[in-house]
Order: sequence, then structure tokens, then C-alpha cells
Amino acid sequence: MTEIVLGVGASHCTLMNTHWEQTVHKEEAQRFRDALAEARDELAAAAPDTVVIIGSNHFRGFWLDLIPSFTIGVGECVASGESGTPKGPQPVDVPLSRHLANSLVEGGRFDAAFSARLQIDHGQSHAIQYLLDGLDVEIVPIVVNVFAHPLPALARCADLGAAVREAVLGFEGDRRVAVIASGGLSHRLPWPDWRDPQGEDEEFMVRAWLDGRDNWQDYDARRREIIRAASAAINPEFDDEFLTLLEKGESRSLTRYSTEQLEEVAGNGAQEIRTWLAMAAALDNVPARRLSYEVIPEWLTGMGVAVLDPATRSDA
Repeated sequence: MTEIVLGVGASHCTLMNTHWEQTVHKEEAQRFRDALAEARDELAAAAPDTVVIIGSNHFRGFWLDLIPSFTIGVGECVASGESGTPKGPQPVDVPLSRHLANSLVEGGRFDAAFSARLQIDHGQSHAIQYLLDGLDVEIVPIVVNVFAHPLPALARCADLGAAVREAVLGFEGDRRVAVIASGGLSHRLPWPDWRDPQGEDEEFMVRAWLDGRDNWQDYDARRREIIRAASAAINPEFDDEFLTLLEKGESRSLTRYSTEQLEEVAGNGAQEIRTWLAMAAALDNVPARRLSYEVIPEWLTGMGVAVLDPATRSDA
């Protein structure tokens, strides 16, 4: 029998790798890093065979020539390796990933895209680096479009998580499965709406997103300069509201936000909470336990970690 044994939501930021020594809020950064390690230990204790990683794309695995709303990796999976994150082939649970893709499509729930040769970036590999460190597991990567408008509605992402749960539990093999959401919380990236770039930097970014399929590394140095020059726009009140709802098992109520409303309140980077909504639904919205929340302006992001343990519901 296949079961879902744990869920984890965690912010990601490659500045952890590239600019740790330059981080001013070191105590906050260390507390966040310690929370990642605690979540990693809880994953190890849950002993999953497979980890479904729901993450975002940062225009190193997908480009504007083709942007699906949801993509499932069903074969080879290669990590880009940008900014000190893991690089190269990643182990995929092919039978489960193909069952998942088939179930979503044939069940009429989602016409999700699939890739037999998926390239992922730190939207998934940051979680592999910190949450799966030393764990002998395979993955099922799911990429959610959160940066190239039009974006899938928040409610649609929660529905995806519910469909993933149904498909995983219906798998006839014997699997212990964990689900990780990678991304968020509130932050604003100096990234344009690709449909209407304003100024030289935004036009450069859109060109990188359109032309970078075969040479994305050529654009990376200037991309990093643009990001490092940005000012932080973190909304701790929004982040606390979101994490509190997650703790109550009520994160779906956040689907009341439209894409535009969410960006206005919490920044374009907060669109990544779609991954958390999907993960929470895959755990049947069991109440979460918050491990950490830190405001780290140098990383531009409200950094949070939470764990969802289905055993807490059965013990209640």
C-alpha cells in the first residue's frame, strides 16, 4: 500500500550558497538553516522511498518558447546546478511519476504536461540540497509556472495537490511518499511582466527568458547583478497570516487572492506559495507545525519552514 508520510514547505534562496558570508542578519539566517536541517531530519525519520517535489521554474528549465502551467518529470531529470545547487542527473521514481501523469490526465482532473527529459533549477534543487541531503530517495519533480503570466489560479494549484494525493494513494506499488513544496514566501524580484518590459534591464531579462534554452549560462552574470541590486520588499504580516492558516489546516482560504492581488500584497515572488497550497492539499490539509520564520532582507525573502505530519491527525 502506498501512503503519504510527511509534507514539508520551505522557502528557497540561492544567496544562501553564494553570499552567506555577506549576510548581515546572520542569526536569522542560521535559524532558518537550522530549521531546514530539522525538517530534513523529520524527513529521514519518516523514511520515504520517494519525494514529490513541487517547485517553481526560474527560466533555466523552461523558457518563453513554451510555458506549461504544470509539468511532471516522468523520465530523465537534470538539475541546472546554478549558484552552488546540485547539478546533473537526479534519480526519478519513473513508475510513480508516470502513474501520476496518467492518473491526472486519464482521470479528467488535469491535462498536465510531462517531460521525459526535464531540466530543473533551484526551484527543486535547493530542496534536494538541503532537505534531502544524505537521503537515499527518488523524486517525482512537479514544476509550477509562477513567473510567466498568465499564471494558474491559486485554487487550481490547491486542486492539483488534491489530485496528486488521490493519484499517489491509488498507486498499486508499495511506496512511502513525502511531498515537498519549495518557494516563497513574500518577496519581490526585479523581474518584469514579460508582456510589457520597462527599461533596459527588463528587456534584457525577457530576452534571456526567450532565448536562453541553449545558453542560459551566458545571461546569468547580469541576471545576478540585477537581482543583487534589488531592494527587499518583505511582508511579514502576510507571511504570518499564511503560516497561521497552514497551522490551522486552512491554507486553501488564501485562494481568495487573485494573481494581481497577491502580487500587490506580497510581491511577485509570493506567487510561489502555489507550491505550498498544492503540498498542503496533497497532505489533506493536516495542520502544520511551523519550524521557522525569518525576515532576511539580504535574501529579499520572508524565509519559512513548516512540516505537515499526517500522524498528528490520526493521533488527535
